[in-house]
Order: sequence, then structure tokens, then C-alpha cells
Amino acid sequence: MKPVASTYEIILWKHLNRDVDEKWSNWAVAMMMAGFDTEHLVELAGIEQPYNQFELKELTDKVFEELKLNYTNQDKVVTDYITYLGKEVLTQKRELLKTLREIKNLCIELDHDYKIYDFYSLYFAKEDLKCDTVQNYWTGADRNNIDKICLDNFKKWIEENPID
Repeated sequence: MKPVASTYEIILWKHLNRDVDEKWSNWAVAMMMAGFDTEHLVELAGIEQPYNQFELKELTDKVFEELKLNYTNQDKVVTDYITYLGKEVLTQKRELLKTLREIKNLCIELDHDYKIYDFYSLYFAKEDLKCDTVQNYWTGADRNNIDKICLDNFKKWIEENPID
């Protein structure tokens, strides 16, 4: 049995120690619908506001242990997450610019991680081209080809970084 695709996002959030909220609960429900059934996953699926982050951190630790999900290797966590996002964009489940913005923000949070820096640059190139006819972030990119360049970069990333 394979975890639902959004598990890569949850693993990243756990690695970055993000607050637990209804998105985690929605993921737990999706995992249960995919056939995963553990005591603590059921508990996570039923969380409601107000959220006690201290208790929820302990709960998510137990969920990750039960499901044998590893969130300690930052390179793998980030790589898998970008692959997941790329697949979401290529299947039109996520909007390109919003996804690039997410990666740009992650890049900043990770002290401008060189491995994902191209997506950071592509975000600013695409953003500039919304309002102007020139940009200085990606050589050769213009309004006519920026989307293709972005999508091609996601395709290349996915080919070079397949998810196990």
C-alpha cells in the first residue's frame, strides 16, 4: 500500500515543524480512505480547533512512527516535495505561479537552497513578466515562453528526482 501523494507535503511540514491544522486532518482522512488504519491516524483525522500544538506534535510523532514515515533527511524531504509539486503542476492540479511562489518561499526559508534556486529564479521571472515585457532572472525567458520554460524545468526535475 502506498501513501497518498500529499504525504510528501505533510512530511515537509513535519520536517519544518509547521503547525498542525485542518490540512493535516484532511491528509489523515485521505490516508484512511487509501486503506491506512492506525490508532493515531484516526485521532489525527478527528482533530478540531482550538489546536494544541504541543499535543499535536506528540500525536504526529506517533502517526509518523506508525506509518514509518521519515522526515529527518532534509535533502530527500525537499526533493520529494518538489517532485510532488511538479507532478501536481504538470497534471494541472496546482497553478504554476502559486506553486513557484511556494517553492520560492521554501527556498528562502532554507537559506536559499541552491538545489531549488532555479525555481526561485523562475518565480521572479514569471512574476515580472506579468507586468513587464522584460525580466532579469532567467536568460531568454519572455512572455511567450516562460510557461514552457517552467514546465520543462519541472519535467527535468521529475526525471532527475523520481519518488521512490
